Amino acid sequence: MKPKFKAFLYNLLSFATFFLILRFSINFYFPQLHYLVMALAAAFTATLLAPKFGVVKQGASEKILMKWIFLKGIREVK
Repeated sequence: MKPKFKAFLYNLLSFATFFLILRFSINFYFPQLHYLVMALAAAFTATLLAPKFGVVKQGASEKILMKWIFLKGIREVK
């Protein structure tokens, strides 16, 4: 599997995980909100909280790097 595709999958899975957790949490605590408002709030918050993955080419190899607000610096994903 190519590193770019792996990074895309990691981004998708991390966003989807955060989105679903936030969406159901917001629905649990604020059931009177409109479903569109809940989805938009969950999407915005998940975008901020989810880790970001990217590919960097170093010489002949490509590495997948992760940046997250809860971790200091940038980490390499193996």
